[in-house]
Amino acid sequence: MAVYTDITEGELDAFLERYNVGRLLSYKGIAEGSENSNFLLHTASGSYILTLYEKRVDQADLPFFLGLMDHLAGKGINCPLPVHRSDGTVIGTIAGRPAALITFLEGMWPRRPTAAHCREVGKALAGLHLAGADFPLTRRNALSFDGWRKLWGAARPRADEVEPGLSAEVDADFAELAEKWPADLPLGVIHADLFPDNVFFLGDELSGIIDFYFACNDLFAYDLATCLNAWCFEKDHAFNLTKGTALLAGYQSVRPLSAREVEALPILARGSALRFMLTRLYDWLTIPDGALVQKRDPLEYVRRLRFHRSIKSPSEFGIEPR
Repeated sequence: MAVYTDITEGELDAFLERYNVGRLLSYKGIAEGSENSNFLLHTASGSYILTLYEKRVDQADLPFFLGLMDHLAGKGINCPLPVHRSDGTVIGTIAGRPAALITFLEGMWPRRPTAAHCREVGKALAGLHLAGADFPLTRRNALSFDGWRKLWGAARPRADEVEPGLSAEVDADFAELAEKWPADLPLGVIHADLFPDNVFFLGDELSGIIDFYFACNDLFAYDLATCLNAWCFEKDHAFNLTKGTALLAGYQSVRPLSAREVEALPILARGSALRFMLTRLYDWLTIPDGALVQKRDPLEYVRRLRFHRSIKSPSEFGIEPR
């Protein structure tokens, strides 16, 4: 469920008066997503997405998120565009929430990603990294190492309720990651959440990237490692080497990785798996059953963590070290 704040037709009509999009024809809530309330709108001028930013999104970050979409679209990246209001701004208010109107992208996200999908995602991610190089705003990654520690501090006392022995496992992960985490790799604007439900396709052709609400400045290779976790594991939790090879080849066809980035992929993938395990674990333990916020099973990423602990070489992801 991703409609946490409902809106009335009267509220929506008043909100749209500040936009040159024509008369409202219809609207409905969108169930997918986990952070904000989203609605699909049809007006006399076309289709749009209305996003209401809920309490888990810092309003001070909205100029970065929305400005980045404008910037990337101007560089040829297929992503939604914020619609400007009559006063030139892009952020309004509806139902007591900050909100923005975004252009609608055609396409569907792949429920069963193929190697072809993975190759296109790799190419698109590299293009995004290059296109964001001259974006003037910056945003710290709130879910980097320090953020993980805060989540773990809150979740650790009850972690063994989810999986016996999990607290000791994750303590060991933190110790090793703190020792080995790379700090001097190429960095810039990253998406930080490029899961399959944030990438649209028309057939095998990538039609757009959405949901930039975790975007920030961090290591490019970390963003790529997150895609390995999100796109290249099967339902039985096994890593698909064919998909990994395709994703990495697609990325390198646009932005070749340095030798040090390739070498760092195993530890970066492990850290990315820990990050998503921790956010899921925190929600799993702190959000009551029946709440509107969507909870995802942290054990899916516990299994990824265990896989990454066994990795000895980036070749096991589908790329040879240099």
